[in-house]
Amino acid sequence: MQEYDRNILEKYNIDVNSTRKVRGAVLCDTSRGVFLLKEVSAPSGRIPALCGLYEHLMEHGFESVDYIEPNEDGEYVTACEDGKKYMLRRWFRGRECDLRKPAELLEASGNLAKLHMIMRVKLSHGAKAERLEKEYERHDRELRKVRRFVRSMTSKGEFEIEFLKHFDAMYQWAQIAGELLVRSGYERLYQGSAASNCLIHGEYNYHNILMKCEEPYGASPGILATTNFDKFKQDIQVEDLYYFFRKVMEKHGWKERLGDNMLNAYSAICPLSDDETEYLKVRLAYPEKFWKIANSYYHSNKAWISVKNVEKLNTAIRQTKEKERFMKNIFAFHL
Repeated sequence: MQEYDRNILEKYNIDVNSTRKVRGAVLCDTSRGVFLLKEVSAPSGRIPALCGLYEHLMEHGFESVDYIEPNEDGEYVTACEDGKKYMLRRWFRGRECDLRKPAELLEASGNLAKLHMIMRVKLSHGAKAERLEKEYERHDRELRKVRRFVRSMTSKGEFEIEFLKHFDAMYQWAQIAGELLVRSGYERLYQGSAASNCLIHGEYNYHNILMKCEEPYGASPGILATTNFDKFKQDIQVEDLYYFFRKVMEKHGWKERLGDNMLNAYSAICPLSDDETEYLKVRLAYPEKFWKIANSYYHSNKAWISVKNVEKLNTAIRQTKEKERFMKNIFAFHL
């Protein structure tokens, strides 16, 4: 254990048996179970709201979450001598959701639906999501900016050539998504979500879903734990489903059976309205992966473009046909 780890952990009412480094944090085996010591990433003003969310979830039976442990002074943030701030979270003995196992993806979809049923509560300091039309307008501007930049380059590599070659076709998807949004029931859905104080996890992905866990207090193994609610905000809840769904579909080449089963697993617990289904279609229509790659390229060192970036671009372009087929059969979407 490093000295700063020891100094911080001494400020908590726990006996630490051992520690080990994990991704960006320290995993602590203690007299009260497993905890995770991690530098604070959430803005300090949001921490009371984050704690309020954890309390709300646990009060309503959703106990398998990484709530924040207060230190001996009753504070949720502990400062180190170097000025850095840390939080100690309850953690679980388990592994991340395996994207290769459909059964776990269906379980995670159902878990999200249960979570959404509970995450309808008004919290102070809760952030509001950017409206979707503003997000799409911003992304469209960024795509056009990258195209102008690439066009102006005197010497173009493989990435730039492929980007320009497929830009018009990919940008057409962005335009169609915008048109679908205007014609959809988005405004009604947005206002209804705000009135119902709907909150979303904000980063519901396989990293934050732990499978086959043991509770710190000796409960039987096999539970699913949900972690890292730091990016929670007020928004249309099916946004979480879109984010998780898109990530999975991209990994599985837009397999219709898996996608349909995931939607069914969610809606069996939290039925999807017509407006929510339309919202999913609008979100999936936007070329999110293409925009992410273009935006990352624009803000990177362009003197050297890795082969991996070119592969990501080609994969995003290739999968567009697979996505078109999927959306046609699942959402009756026509380009």
